[in-house]
Amino acid sequence: MKEALKRFQKSVLTLIAFVMYALNMAIFFLLFSIDNPEIISLSRTAAVTLSTYVIFLFLLSAIYGSFDAGKRKEKETAFSLALAAILTDLVTYFELTIMKTNEANNTHFKLENIGILLLVIFLQIIVVILFTKLGNAFYFRVNDREKCVIVTGEEEGTADRVRRAFDDFSKRYEVADVVSCKDEELFQRLLAADTIVMYDVPVKTRQRIVDFSYQNLKSVYYNPQIADIIEQHSKPVVIDDISFFASEFHLIGFEERILKRLLDILVSVLALVCLSPLVLISAIWIKQYDHGPVFFRQKRATVHGRVFEIYKFRTMKENSANRSVTTDDDRITVPGRFLRKYRIDELPQFINILKGDMSVVGPRPEMLENVEEYTRELPEFAYRLRMKAGLTGYAQIYGRYNTSSRDKLMLDLMYIENYSILKDIQILFRTVLVLFKAEDSTEAFSDEKRKR
Repeated sequence: MKEALKRFQKSVLTLIAFVMYALNMAIFFLLFSIDNPEIISLSRTAAVTLSTYVIFLFLLSAIYGSFDAGKRKEKETAFSLALAAILTDLVTYFELTIMKTNEANNTHFKLENIGILLLVIFLQIIVVILFTKLGNAFYFRVNDREKCVIVTGEEEGTADRVRRAFDDFSKRYEVADVVSCKDEELFQRLLAADTIVMYDVPVKTRQRIVDFSYQNLKSVYYNPQIADIIEQHSKPVVIDDISFFASEFHLIGFEERILKRLLDILVSVLALVCLSPLVLISAIWIKQYDHGPVFFRQKRATVHGRVFEIYKFRTMKENSANRSVTTDDDRITVPGRFLRKYRIDELPQFINILKGDMSVVGPRPEMLENVEEYTRELPEFAYRLRMKAGLTGYAQIYGRYNTSSRDKLMLDLMYIENYSILKDIQILFRTVLVLFKAEDSTEAFSDEKRKR
């Protein structure tokens, strides 16, 4: 029975996803048809409203992630799907409201059916949660946990860090063994694995393990090196009868820089206007708490190593030592903990973006001391200065505050090498998710980790 279900796994999960999306759409149209019967009849209003709903649901699902049962944490999947549904509801609701602004209905723009909108959102969230649980239950019913063998290099503490990462997905993965890449019985121990996970393994050894995995039909995960990131957008080329992968060197072009700058100006102006009440409240709170300065300024590095002064809300006591934040850091004030948790302390950087010091999306600007230290340890760290520093980026979406400098570097280089204006827009939308996993994304360095 289990094998039969596994054979049709994709079809079943597709059906579950289709029913969930269909139910959400039915909830929206049936409830709003109470006061707007034209949206479920053959009419121009119905066609436009349906098109708006489907197009935005498709686009937002592509941005936040589709119904990928078993691949992400259940909470993250449910939240992503719910957020896509809610934003689709809001866009379609405003489109419907605009269409009703005419001589036959409302002579001026008027928000109505707010109660119905809130009911629609509530019911859709329930549907998303139930179907996410159903999809995950089915996935883990037909798929056994993958037995993973973790292969590590010589860096101290790596094995524990990788194990913790996979333990967070314990429903999908079972860490069966951890072995050094120099172990004499390495390949014998790999036979027990369904999936081989490599971290900081030398390239030659990694290639041998990849060949072994291909021969023995085992899945492989490995953290990327610079060459792997460059390979991502390589093109297969055959010259005469010799096959190559061609990866042409490129930087962001002139037209792309113009589009990126226009996006920066638009987003920063909208953000400063819309978030001005929050900015004002934060400034008053900081000032009232200890009567110190509201803003914190610090020199940071941006594109080509150019130094600028970054603006942030002050979250620490005055005249605090200049170093990275650690767990239970006594330098952080009471308002500061809240502002840091929800990234509110970063809002003044929209002023830096307007000035042209920063971009909305790009590698985070590091403290000058960190740039020097990281570049000594990782000469490749200088590559991230090929693009203007940003407020958000891959490292902010997928990493934490205490993610290692090497892993942050790889995330930044993945962004730089795969840059597009559409990618920037996707990152902007996905940044919203970071605010709802504040505990993870702002987790500080432990004292031990900071010293490494």
